[in-house]
Amino acid sequence: MSRNPATGLTAAAVAAHRFGLGEPALQPLAGDPAGWLLSQIGPGDAQRGEQLASLGEGLRSYARFLRAQRELAPAQAASGGQAGDARSTEQRFVEHFRQIVQSDVRAHLGTAAASRRPFAERLAMFWANHFTVSTAKASVRGLAGSFEREAIRPHLAGSFETLLRSAVTHGAMIRYLDNEQSAGPNSRLVQNRARRRDLGPNAPRISGLNENLAREVLELHTLGVASHAYTQADVTALAAVLTGWRVAVPDFGRMAADEVATRFDPLWHEPGPKTVLGRRREEGPQALQEVLHDLARHPATARFVSTKLARHFVADDPPPELVDSLVATWLRTEGDLPSLYRALVAAPQAWEPQPAKLKTPVEFVVSTARVLGVGEQAFTRVPDGGIGTLGQRPLAAPSPAGWPDRAEEWLGPDAVWKRMEWATRVADRLGRTLDARAVARASLGPLLGDDSLQQIERAADGPQALALLLLSPEFQRR
Repeated sequence: MSRNPATGLTAAAVAAHRFGLGEPALQPLAGDPAGWLLSQIGPGDAQRGEQLASLGEGLRSYARFLRAQRELAPAQAASGGQAGDARSTEQRFVEHFRQIVQSDVRAHLGTAAASRRPFAERLAMFWANHFTVSTAKASVRGLAGSFEREAIRPHLAGSFETLLRSAVTHGAMIRYLDNEQSAGPNSRLVQNRARRRDLGPNAPRISGLNENLAREVLELHTLGVASHAYTQADVTALAAVLTGWRVAVPDFGRMAADEVATRFDPLWHEPGPKTVLGRRREEGPQALQEVLHDLARHPATARFVSTKLARHFVADDPPPELVDSLVATWLRTEGDLPSLYRALVAAPQAWEPQPAKLKTPVEFVVSTARVLGVGEQAFTRVPDGGIGTLGQRPLAAPSPAGWPDRAEEWLGPDAVWKRMEWATRVADRLGRTLDARAVARASLGPLLGDDSLQQIERAADGPQALALLLLSPEFQRR
Protein backbone atom coordinates (compact mmCIF):
# COMPACT_ATOMS: atom_id res chain seq x y z
CA MET A 1 0.00 0.00 0.00
CA SER A 2 1.41 3.37 -0.99
CA ARG A 3 1.90 6.15 1.49
CA ASN A 4 -0.48 9.04 1.58
CA PRO A 5 0.95 11.76 -0.63
CA ALA A 6 0.07 14.57 1.80
CA THR A 7 3.11 16.67 2.61
CA GLY A 8 3.86 20.07 4.03
CA LEU A 9 3.12 21.75 7.34
CA THR A 10 -0.65 21.20 7.22
CA ALA A 11 -0.23 17.45 6.80
CA ALA A 12 2.47 17.50 9.47
CA ALA A 13 0.05 19.16 11.88
CA VAL A 14 -2.58 16.51 11.15
CA ALA A 15 -0.05 13.73 11.69
CA ALA A 16 1.22 15.30 14.92
CA HIS A 17 -2.13 16.04 16.54
CA ARG A 18 -4.69 13.65 15.02
CA PHE A 19 -2.56 10.54 14.81
CA GLY A 20 -0.02 11.48 17.45
CA LEU A 21 -0.16 13.35 20.74
CA GLY A 22 1.19 16.77 19.75
CA GLU A 23 4.67 17.90 18.73
CA PRO A 24 6.57 21.06 19.71
CA ALA A 25 7.67 21.59 16.09
CA LEU A 26 6.11 20.48 12.81
CA GLN A 27 8.98 21.26 10.47
CA PRO A 28 10.84 17.94 11.01
CA LEU A 29 7.71 16.02 9.90
CA ALA A 30 6.76 18.14 6.91
CA GLY A 31 8.72 16.19 4.31
CA ASP A 32 6.86 12.90 4.87
CA PRO A 33 4.21 13.02 7.60
CA ALA A 34 2.68 9.68 6.60
CA GLY A 35 6.08 8.03 6.55
CA TRP A 36 6.75 9.37 10.04
CA LEU A 37 3.60 7.61 11.22
CA LEU A 38 4.26 4.35 9.39
CA SER A 39 7.77 4.14 10.84
CA GLN A 40 6.22 3.94 14.32
CA ILE A 41 4.18 0.80 13.69
CA GLY A 42 5.46 -1.97 15.90
CA PRO A 43 5.21 -3.30 19.47
CA GLY A 44 4.80 -0.66 22.15
CA ASP A 45 7.85 0.72 23.89
CA ALA A 46 8.69 -0.38 27.41
CA GLN A 47 7.01 2.04 29.78
CA ARG A 48 9.10 4.60 31.61
CA GLY A 49 8.98 4.30 35.37
CA GLU A 50 10.37 2.74 38.52
CA GLN A 51 9.01 -0.17 40.54
CA LEU A 52 6.37 -1.12 37.97
CA ALA A 53 4.58 -4.21 39.23
CA SER A 54 4.01 -7.31 37.13
CA LEU A 55 0.74 -9.23 37.30
CA GLY A 56 2.29 -11.61 39.82
CA GLU A 57 3.59 -8.81 42.01
CA GLY A 58 0.20 -7.09 41.93
CA LEU A 59 -1.56 -10.30 42.94
CA ARG A 60 0.93 -10.89 45.72
CA SER A 61 0.30 -7.38 47.01
CA TYR A 62 -3.43 -8.05 47.06
CA ALA A 63 -2.86 -11.34 48.89
CA ARG A 64 -0.67 -9.57 51.46
CA PHE A 65 -3.43 -7.07 52.13
CA LEU A 66 -6.01 -9.81 52.69
CA ARG A 67 -3.64 -11.66 55.00
CA ALA A 68 -3.00 -8.50 57.03
CA GLN A 69 -6.75 -7.93 57.31
CA ARG A 70 -7.30 -11.45 58.61
CA GLU A 71 -4.56 -11.00 61.19
CA LEU A 72 -5.99 -7.67 62.33
CA ALA A 73 -9.61 -8.82 62.55
CA PRO A 74 -9.49 -10.79 65.88
CA ALA A 75 -7.86 -7.96 67.83
CA GLN A 76 -10.28 -5.38 66.45
CA ALA A 77 -13.27 -7.60 67.16
CA ALA A 78 -12.14 -8.13 70.76
CA SER A 79 -11.68 -4.39 71.32
CA GLY A 80 -14.77 -3.21 69.52
CA GLY A 81 -12.71 -1.88 66.63
CA GLN A 82 -10.38 0.22 68.79
CA ALA A 83 -7.24 -1.92 68.72
CA GLY A 84 -4.42 -1.67 66.21
CA ASP A 85 -4.80 0.35 63.04
CA ALA A 86 -7.52 2.97 63.52
CA ARG A 87 -7.98 3.59 59.79
CA SER A 88 -10.98 2.19 57.96
CA THR A 89 -10.56 -0.85 55.76
CA GLU A 90 -11.01 1.35 52.70
CA GLN A 91 -8.29 3.75 53.88
CA ARG A 92 -5.88 0.87 54.52
CA PHE A 93 -6.70 -0.60 51.11
CA VAL A 94 -6.01 2.67 49.26
CA GLU A 95 -2.78 3.25 51.14
CA HIS A 96 -1.60 -0.32 50.59
CA PHE A 97 -1.79 0.06 46.81
CA ARG A 98 -0.81 3.72 46.59
CA GLN A 99 2.74 3.18 45.34
CA ILE A 100 1.79 0.62 42.67
CA VAL A 101 -1.16 2.68 41.41
CA GLN A 102 0.78 5.94 41.30
CA SER A 103 3.73 4.29 39.54
CA ASP A 104 1.37 2.78 36.95
CA VAL A 105 -0.34 6.11 36.29
CA ARG A 106 2.98 7.95 35.97
CA ALA A 107 4.28 5.29 33.58
CA HIS A 108 1.09 5.36 31.51
CA LEU A 109 1.14 9.15 31.09
CA GLY A 110 4.86 9.88 31.28
CA THR A 111 5.68 7.40 28.54
CA ALA A 112 3.10 8.99 26.25
CA ALA A 113 4.37 12.49 27.05
CA ALA A 114 8.02 11.68 26.32
CA SER A 115 7.82 9.03 23.60
CA ARG A 116 9.36 9.54 20.17
CA ARG A 117 6.65 7.18 18.84
CA PRO A 118 3.45 9.02 19.73
CA PHE A 119 1.38 7.16 17.10
CA ALA A 120 2.31 3.89 18.81
CA GLU A 121 1.43 5.43 22.18
CA ARG A 122 -1.98 6.52 20.90
CA LEU A 123 -2.60 2.99 19.61
CA ALA A 124 -1.66 1.60 23.03
CA MET A 125 -4.16 3.99 24.62
CA PHE A 126 -6.84 3.00 22.11
CA TRP A 127 -6.47 -0.74 22.65
CA ALA A 128 -6.11 -0.46 26.44
CA ASN A 129 -9.41 1.44 26.43
CA HIS A 130 -11.03 -1.05 24.04
CA PHE A 131 -10.03 -3.91 26.36
CA THR A 132 -10.69 -1.96 29.55
CA VAL A 133 -9.40 -3.17 32.91
CA SER A 134 -10.20 -0.55 35.53
CA THR A 135 -8.88 0.09 39.02
CA ALA A 136 -12.32 1.45 39.83
CA LYS A 137 -12.96 -2.17 40.83
CA ALA A 138 -11.16 -3.04 44.05
CA SER A 139 -10.07 -6.55 43.02
CA VAL A 140 -8.08 -5.08 40.11
CA ARG A 141 -6.21 -2.47 42.17
CA GLY A 142 -2.54 -2.81 41.33
CA LEU A 143 -3.15 -4.86 38.15
CA ALA A 144 -4.26 -2.38 35.45
CA GLY A 145 -0.73 -1.20 34.69
CA SER A 146 0.57 -4.74 34.28
CA PHE A 147 -2.35 -5.46 31.95
CA GLU A 148 -1.30 -2.66 29.60
CA ARG A 149 2.37 -3.66 29.77
CA GLU A 150 1.86 -7.40 29.39
CA ALA A 151 -1.34 -7.88 27.38
CA ILE A 152 -1.55 -4.81 25.15
CA ARG A 153 1.81 -3.22 24.33
CA PRO A 154 3.65 -6.34 23.09
CA HIS A 155 0.86 -7.09 20.60
CA LEU A 156 0.14 -3.69 19.01
CA ALA A 157 1.58 -4.84 15.69
CA GLY A 158 0.41 -8.44 15.60
CA SER A 159 -2.96 -9.84 14.64
CA PHE A 160 -6.19 -8.86 16.33
CA GLU A 161 -6.61 -12.50 17.30
CA THR A 162 -3.33 -12.50 19.21
CA LEU A 163 -4.22 -9.24 20.94
CA LEU A 164 -7.71 -10.51 21.76
CA ARG A 165 -6.40 -13.76 23.23
CA SER A 166 -3.74 -11.94 25.24
CA ALA A 167 -6.27 -9.48 26.67
CA VAL A 168 -9.02 -12.00 27.46
CA THR A 169 -6.74 -14.50 29.20
CA HIS A 170 -4.64 -12.01 31.18
CA GLY A 171 -5.12 -12.37 34.90
CA ALA A 172 -6.23 -8.76 35.32
CA MET A 173 -9.11 -9.24 32.84
CA ILE A 174 -10.10 -12.52 34.45
CA ARG A 175 -10.18 -10.76 37.82
CA TYR A 176 -11.93 -7.65 36.51
CA LEU A 177 -14.82 -9.52 34.89
CA ASP A 178 -15.21 -12.13 37.64
CA ASN A 179 -14.12 -15.25 35.79
CA GLU A 180 -12.00 -16.14 38.80
CA GLN A 181 -15.00 -17.59 40.66
CA SER A 182 -16.95 -18.87 37.64
CA ALA A 183 -17.49 -22.62 37.81
CA GLY A 184 -19.46 -24.92 35.57
CA PRO A 185 -22.70 -26.18 37.21
CA ASN A 186 -21.59 -29.73 36.42
CA SER A 187 -17.90 -29.25 37.03
CA ARG A 188 -16.02 -31.62 39.31
CA LEU A 189 -15.51 -28.81 41.82
CA VAL A 190 -19.23 -28.11 42.12
CA GLN A 191 -20.02 -31.82 42.27
CA ASN A 192 -17.48 -32.26 45.05
CA ARG A 193 -19.02 -29.34 46.93
CA ALA A 194 -22.42 -30.96 46.56
CA ARG A 195 -21.00 -34.08 48.20
CA ARG A 196 -19.47 -31.85 50.92
CA ARG A 197 -15.94 -32.98 50.10
CA ASP A 198 -14.43 -29.50 49.73
CA LEU A 199 -15.95 -27.24 52.37
CA GLY A 200 -12.95 -26.32 54.48
CA PRO A 201 -12.39 -22.75 55.70
CA ASN A 202 -9.94 -22.12 52.88
CA ALA A 203 -12.18 -23.42 50.10
CA PRO A 204 -12.22 -21.09 47.08
CA ARG A 205 -15.23 -18.90 46.43
CA ILE A 206 -17.61 -20.05 43.71
CA SER A 207 -20.20 -17.78 42.13
CA GLY A 208 -21.70 -20.37 39.83
CA LEU A 209 -21.56 -19.74 36.10
CA ASN A 210 -20.57 -16.09 35.71
CA GLU A 211 -21.35 -14.52 32.32
CA ASN A 212 -19.57 -11.18 32.75
CA LEU A 213 -16.43 -11.95 30.75
CA ALA A 214 -18.31 -13.83 28.05
CA ARG A 215 -20.79 -10.99 27.59
CA GLU A 216 -18.11 -8.31 27.33
CA VAL A 217 -16.02 -10.36 24.90
CA LEU A 218 -18.99 -10.50 22.54
CA GLU A 219 -20.53 -7.08 23.26
CA LEU A 220 -17.46 -4.86 23.75
CA HIS A 221 -14.38 -6.65 22.44
CA THR A 222 -15.53 -8.32 19.21
CA LEU A 223 -18.98 -8.47 17.58
CA GLY A 224 -20.64 -5.46 19.21
CA VAL A 225 -24.15 -5.48 20.63
CA ALA A 226 -25.61 -3.57 17.66
CA SER A 227 -24.56 -6.30 15.22
CA HIS A 228 -27.16 -8.76 16.55
CA ALA A 229 -24.62 -11.43 15.60
CA TYR A 230 -25.00 -13.36 18.85
CA THR A 231 -27.74 -14.43 21.24
CA GLN A 232 -28.07 -14.90 24.97
CA ALA A 233 -27.49 -18.60 24.36
CA ASP A 234 -24.10 -17.74 22.86
CA VAL A 235 -23.23 -15.68 25.95
CA THR A 236 -24.10 -18.59 28.25
CA ALA A 237 -22.21 -21.09 26.09
CA LEU A 238 -19.11 -18.89 25.95
CA ALA A 239 -19.28 -18.45 29.73
CA ALA A 240 -19.18 -22.25 29.98
CA VAL A 241 -16.18 -22.33 27.63
CA LEU A 242 -14.44 -19.81 29.89
CA THR A 243 -14.95 -21.81 33.08
CA GLY A 244 -11.65 -23.04 34.41
CA TRP A 245 -9.66 -20.04 33.17
CA ARG A 246 -8.34 -18.64 36.43
CA VAL A 247 -5.31 -16.97 38.00
CA ALA A 248 -2.86 -18.95 40.07
CA VAL A 249 -3.06 -17.83 43.69
CA PRO A 250 0.32 -16.63 45.01
CA ASP A 251 1.82 -19.15 47.41
CA PHE A 252 4.19 -17.23 49.66
CA GLY A 253 7.53 -18.93 50.09
CA ARG A 254 7.09 -21.35 47.17
CA MET A 255 5.82 -19.43 44.12
CA ALA A 256 7.84 -16.60 42.63
CA ALA A 257 5.96 -13.51 41.50
CA ASP A 258 6.78 -14.15 37.85
CA GLU A 259 5.29 -17.65 38.11
CA VAL A 260 1.84 -16.28 38.84
CA ALA A 261 -0.09 -16.49 35.60
CA THR A 262 -3.36 -17.46 34.04
CA ARG A 263 -4.00 -21.18 34.05
CA PHE A 264 -6.73 -23.56 33.01
CA ASP A 265 -8.07 -25.60 35.92
CA PRO A 266 -10.16 -28.56 34.69
CA LEU A 267 -11.80 -28.92 38.11
CA TRP A 268 -13.75 -25.70 37.46
CA HIS A 269 -14.52 -26.38 33.81
CA GLU A 270 -18.02 -27.24 32.64
CA PRO A 271 -17.81 -30.69 30.99
CA GLY A 272 -19.29 -31.61 27.64
CA PRO A 273 -19.52 -29.81 24.30
CA LYS A 274 -20.73 -26.22 23.94
CA THR A 275 -22.21 -24.53 20.88
CA VAL A 276 -21.05 -20.94 20.32
CA LEU A 277 -22.12 -19.03 17.20
CA GLY A 278 -23.46 -22.20 15.66
CA ARG A 279 -20.26 -24.23 16.05
CA ARG A 280 -19.74 -27.11 18.45
CA ARG A 281 -16.77 -26.83 20.80
CA GLU A 282 -15.47 -29.81 22.72
CA GLU A 283 -14.63 -29.38 26.38
CA GLY A 284 -11.14 -28.32 27.35
CA PRO A 285 -8.82 -25.32 27.14
CA GLN A 286 -8.59 -25.43 23.34
CA ALA A 287 -12.25 -24.41 23.04
CA LEU A 288 -11.52 -20.82 24.05
CA GLN A 289 -8.78 -20.44 21.44
CA GLU A 290 -11.15 -21.83 18.78
CA VAL A 291 -13.91 -19.37 19.71
CA LEU A 292 -11.56 -16.37 19.80
CA HIS A 293 -10.13 -17.43 16.43
CA ASP A 294 -13.58 -17.32 14.85
CA LEU A 295 -14.55 -14.08 16.60
CA ALA A 296 -11.41 -12.31 15.38
CA ARG A 297 -12.29 -13.13 11.76
CA HIS A 298 -16.02 -12.48 11.98
CA PRO A 299 -17.31 -9.72 9.66
CA ALA A 300 -19.23 -8.15 12.56
CA THR A 301 -15.99 -7.87 14.56
CA ALA A 302 -14.24 -6.31 11.59
CA ARG A 303 -16.95 -3.65 11.28
CA PHE A 304 -17.37 -2.97 14.99
CA VAL A 305 -13.68 -2.52 15.75
CA SER A 306 -12.89 -0.72 12.48
CA THR A 307 -15.64 1.78 13.25
CA LYS A 308 -14.18 2.39 16.72
CA LEU A 309 -10.71 2.88 15.26
CA ALA A 310 -11.99 5.36 12.65
CA ARG A 311 -14.03 7.17 15.29
CA HIS A 312 -11.01 7.48 17.57
CA PHE A 313 -8.68 8.90 14.94
CA VAL A 314 -10.87 10.74 12.45
CA ALA A 315 -14.38 11.78 13.51
CA ASP A 316 -17.12 10.99 16.03
CA ASP A 317 -19.22 9.89 13.06
CA PRO A 318 -16.54 8.47 10.77
CA PRO A 319 -17.00 8.57 6.98
CA PRO A 320 -18.68 5.32 5.84
CA GLU A 321 -16.20 4.91 2.98
CA LEU A 322 -13.32 5.00 5.48
CA VAL A 323 -14.95 2.36 7.66
CA ASP A 324 -15.66 0.20 4.60
CA SER A 325 -12.01 0.44 3.56
CA LEU A 326 -10.82 -0.64 7.00
CA VAL A 327 -13.31 -3.52 7.08
CA ALA A 328 -12.14 -4.73 3.67
CA THR A 329 -8.53 -4.61 4.86
CA TRP A 330 -9.43 -6.52 8.03
CA LEU A 331 -11.23 -9.29 6.15
CA ARG A 332 -8.53 -9.55 3.47
CA THR A 333 -5.69 -9.81 6.02
CA GLU A 334 -7.63 -11.73 8.70
CA GLY A 335 -7.25 -8.92 11.20
CA ASP A 336 -3.60 -8.02 10.65
CA LEU A 337 -3.20 -4.85 12.69
CA PRO A 338 -0.26 -3.24 10.83
CA SER A 339 -2.26 -3.56 7.60
CA LEU A 340 -5.18 -1.87 9.31
CA TYR A 341 -2.99 1.00 10.53
CA ARG A 342 -1.48 1.45 7.08
CA ALA A 343 -4.96 1.58 5.54
CA LEU A 344 -5.95 4.23 8.06
CA VAL A 345 -2.89 6.36 7.33
CA ALA A 346 -3.42 5.98 3.57
CA ALA A 347 -7.08 7.06 3.70
CA PRO A 348 -7.60 10.58 2.27
CA GLN A 349 -10.50 11.11 4.72
CA ALA A 350 -8.00 10.91 7.60
CA TRP A 351 -6.06 13.91 6.29
CA GLU A 352 -8.81 16.51 6.12
CA PRO A 353 -7.23 19.55 7.81
CA GLN A 354 -10.35 20.64 9.69
CA PRO A 355 -10.06 19.22 13.26
CA ALA A 356 -13.03 16.96 13.97
CA LYS A 357 -12.17 15.38 17.33
CA LEU A 358 -12.22 16.97 20.79
CA LYS A 359 -9.27 15.96 22.92
CA THR A 360 -10.19 13.91 25.96
CA PRO A 361 -8.68 15.13 29.26
CA VAL A 362 -5.83 12.62 28.91
CA GLU A 363 -5.09 13.78 25.38
CA PHE A 364 -5.32 17.44 26.41
CA VAL A 365 -2.86 17.09 29.28
CA VAL A 366 -0.43 14.79 27.46
CA SER A 367 -0.38 16.99 24.35
CA THR A 368 0.24 20.04 26.57
CA ALA A 369 3.22 18.30 28.16
CA ARG A 370 4.61 17.36 24.75
CA VAL A 371 4.10 20.72 23.04
CA LEU A 372 5.53 22.67 25.97
CA GLY A 373 8.55 20.36 26.16
CA VAL A 374 7.81 19.29 29.72
CA GLY A 375 7.49 15.57 28.96
CA GLU A 376 7.23 13.15 31.85
CA GLN A 377 8.14 15.91 34.34
CA ALA A 378 4.49 16.98 34.11
CA PHE A 379 3.62 13.96 36.26
CA THR A 380 6.36 14.16 38.87
CA ARG A 381 4.49 16.06 41.57
CA VAL A 382 0.95 14.86 40.82
CA PRO A 383 0.95 11.38 39.21
CA ASP A 384 -1.95 12.12 36.87
CA GLY A 385 -1.01 15.73 36.15
CA GLY A 386 -4.46 16.85 37.32
CA ILE A 387 -6.34 14.75 34.74
CA GLY A 388 -8.60 13.32 37.42
CA THR A 389 -9.93 16.80 38.18
CA LEU A 390 -10.95 17.05 34.51
CA GLY A 391 -13.19 14.00 34.85
CA GLN A 392 -11.01 11.20 33.48
CA ARG A 393 -9.10 9.15 36.04
CA PRO A 394 -6.28 7.31 34.24
CA LEU A 395 -6.57 3.50 34.39
CA ALA A 396 -9.93 3.86 36.18
CA ALA A 397 -12.69 3.92 33.55
CA PRO A 398 -16.18 3.79 35.07
CA SER A 399 -17.21 0.57 33.28
CA PRO A 400 -15.90 -2.22 31.02
CA ALA A 401 -16.97 -0.06 28.05
CA GLY A 402 -14.02 2.23 28.78
CA TRP A 403 -13.93 5.99 28.40
CA PRO A 404 -16.23 7.56 25.79
CA ASP A 405 -14.75 8.77 22.54
CA ARG A 406 -17.33 11.34 21.42
CA ALA A 407 -17.15 15.09 22.01
CA GLU A 408 -20.52 15.47 23.72
CA GLU A 409 -19.27 13.29 26.58
CA TRP A 410 -16.58 15.88 27.41
CA LEU A 411 -18.28 19.19 26.66
CA GLY A 412 -20.52 19.81 29.65
CA PRO A 413 -20.33 23.28 31.27
CA ASP A 414 -18.50 21.93 34.32
CA ALA A 415 -15.99 20.05 32.16
CA VAL A 416 -15.23 23.16 30.09
CA TRP A 417 -14.79 25.26 33.23
CA LYS A 418 -12.37 22.73 34.70
CA ARG A 419 -10.31 22.80 31.52
CA MET A 420 -10.08 26.57 31.83
CA GLU A 421 -8.95 26.31 35.44
CA TRP A 422 -6.34 23.66 34.62
CA ALA A 423 -4.97 25.62 31.65
CA THR A 424 -4.77 28.79 33.74
CA ARG A 425 -2.77 27.02 36.46
CA VAL A 426 -0.33 25.62 33.91
CA ALA A 427 0.00 29.01 32.22
CA ASP A 428 0.69 30.71 35.56
CA ARG A 429 3.58 28.30 36.18
CA LEU A 430 5.14 28.24 32.71
CA GLY A 431 3.87 31.28 30.87
CA ARG A 432 6.75 33.56 31.88
CA THR A 433 9.43 31.16 30.65
CA LEU A 434 7.84 30.26 27.31
CA ASP A 435 6.97 32.35 24.29
CA ALA A 436 3.40 31.22 23.66
CA ARG A 437 3.34 32.95 20.29
CA ALA A 438 6.33 30.99 19.05
CA VAL A 439 5.00 27.76 20.53
CA ALA A 440 1.66 28.27 18.80
CA ARG A 441 3.22 28.82 15.39
CA ALA A 442 5.69 25.95 15.71
CA SER A 443 3.26 23.34 17.07
CA LEU A 444 0.04 24.16 15.21
CA GLY A 445 1.37 25.75 12.04
CA PRO A 446 -1.31 26.35 9.40
CA LEU A 447 -4.01 24.92 11.68
CA LEU A 448 -3.79 28.02 13.89
CA GLY A 449 -6.53 30.41 12.77
CA ASP A 450 -6.13 34.17 12.47
CA ASP A 451 -8.53 34.86 15.35
CA SER A 452 -6.66 32.62 17.78
CA LEU A 453 -3.29 33.92 16.70
CA GLN A 454 -4.46 37.51 17.12
CA GLN A 455 -5.78 36.83 20.63
CA ILE A 456 -2.50 35.18 21.66
CA GLU A 457 -0.44 38.04 20.25
CA ARG A 458 -2.58 40.65 22.02
CA ALA A 459 -2.40 38.91 25.40
CA ALA A 460 -1.46 41.12 28.34
CA ASP A 461 1.41 38.89 29.44
CA GLY A 462 3.02 35.49 28.97
CA PRO A 463 0.69 33.50 31.24
CA GLN A 464 -2.39 34.90 29.54
CA ALA A 465 -0.94 34.17 26.11
CA LEU A 466 -0.19 30.55 27.06
CA ALA A 467 -3.65 30.06 28.57
CA LEU A 468 -5.21 31.37 25.35
CA LEU A 469 -3.13 28.92 23.33
CA LEU A 470 -4.10 25.92 25.46
CA LEU A 471 -7.78 26.87 25.36
CA SER A 472 -7.88 27.76 21.67
CA PRO A 473 -10.20 25.63 19.48
CA GLU A 474 -7.21 24.57 17.41
CA PHE A 475 -5.41 23.11 20.45
CA GLN A 476 -8.51 21.65 22.08
CA ARG A 477 -9.34 19.71 18.94
CA ARG A 478 -7.35 17.42 16.72
